[in-house]
Amino acid sequence: MDSLPARVERVALRAPERTAIVDGERRIGYGAFWRQAHRFAAHLRADGLQAGDRVAIVMPNRIEAAVACYGAWLAGGVAVPLNAQARQRDFLPWLRHCGARHVVYERGNRDVAEAIAQLQPMPSSTAAEDAQPLLPDDGGESGHVAHAAAPGNLALILYTSGTTGDPKGVMLTHANLLANAESIVAYLGLTEDDRALSVLPFYYAYGASVLNTHLIVGGCVVLGPSLMFPQLVLDAIERERATGFPGVPSTFTLLLEALAQGKHALTSLRYLTQAGGAMSPALTRRLREALPAPRLFVMYGQTEATSRISWLPPERLEEKLGSAGIPIDGVQWKIVREDGSDAAAGESGEVCVRGANVMPGYWNNPAATAAALRDGWLHTGDIGHLDADGYLFLQGRRSDMIKTGAHRVHPADVEEVIAELPDVREVAVVGVDDEVMGQVIKAFVVAGETLPPRAADRIKAHCRTRLAPYKIPRHVAFVDALPRTASGKVRRVQLMEQTANP
Repeated sequence: MDSLPARVERVALRAPERTAIVDGERRIGYGAFWRQAHRFAAHLRADGLQAGDRVAIVMPNRIEAAVACYGAWLAGGVAVPLNAQARQRDFLPWLRHCGARHVVYERGNRDVAEAIAQLQPMPSSTAAEDAQPLLPDDGGESGHVAHAAAPGNLALILYTSGTTGDPKGVMLTHANLLANAESIVAYLGLTEDDRALSVLPFYYAYGASVLNTHLIVGGCVVLGPSLMFPQLVLDAIERERATGFPGVPSTFTLLLEALAQGKHALTSLRYLTQAGGAMSPALTRRLREALPAPRLFVMYGQTEATSRISWLPPERLEEKLGSAGIPIDGVQWKIVREDGSDAAAGESGEVCVRGANVMPGYWNNPAATAAALRDGWLHTGDIGHLDADGYLFLQGRRSDMIKTGAHRVHPADVEEVIAELPDVREVAVVGVDDEVMGQVIKAFVVAGETLPPRAADRIKAHCRTRLAPYKIPRHVAFVDALPRTASGKVRRVQLMEQTANP
């Protein structure tokens, strides 16, 4: 039975001394990583964990978070990574909803401890010490356990970011995870020589995918410092000779500003990957100009599809600028009209996909599952069209559509134009209520170092030269930062709430 744990075990047996994860000053080889995962699996079994029980992992990116995940799988459990920066009011519904049997967290996290104390029955827990293994290594047997990661078994529950109301947990099987990882390894050409520096959290599908794809080929994952300090991220790329760097659009915006200081050459980089929301053509061009040597892979995905749906071959980046590319291996897609019929080339509609990486559904939520999975297809909720060559161009979420007068406007159409201006670092567009038009367009702009005179008028004037009249923003607001989810996507609902409650 092939699975991610089975693949990592092969590497551990073949090259136990090869470095698997770099965590600041700490490093762990594949052999030690595998022994720790087995030791934790044996601990969970001894604690009474049964096949299918959920193991919540509430930790920032560190070696022990990866050990806990693979240990849970070896024990036959389901890993549930949660945002370690959340608070008790978030943890309690997540832990209750997934029915966590065991919780792994950092000692000193009072929010997690208080949430655990309120659960009935109370789950068992492991409180990890700072920069220490989950369990002490007494030099004895590691507690080897038999593999329990059958392809069809549930492996992971990921709670999607930016949702409201009841928690929505995406269920992913071991087969889903392996299919996703194999496809990404193929188009990135990953080998044991690759070293990815990742700032993406493991509880985010993109971050988990970076970890798993590199581990199954015997590569190395370097856990990067916080993006609050972009210069330190660049220092780490150079120091660790990273060959790959994954990011979301806001990640690259911050790094471009740091790169402008001219202190880093980043000659080791072989590739860059981008997902977590569409990256504007203007930002793509800026990134290519600043880092022309690494291959840039623009990608598109969803948690419901185990992170990845499509990729744009770097050699076609300029020709297909703005495209999300072609399906990954094993994925099919189609664009459907509102009546469910197939759209023609160039015609907008909802993106629907199917493949071995598509989830079986949402945890304990049959209504949401039935709405998303219909007739064998995942309805993504994303709007886009396919060009004559079959390349996908996304236009935004169906729920983000702005209805102004008799027109419908995709925020991305306006955002891409505003992003062309050199003084604009980031931009997000939403619809705000208007008595006459129903909605009008409001742009929230993060400006560069200095705000030019009459900046709002300049933005509107630029839009008038590039957009239809009904797409021109009625309002322009300048903000220090855009509210974002953990995955880097803009929280448009929060922007609309700011407008409604100034």
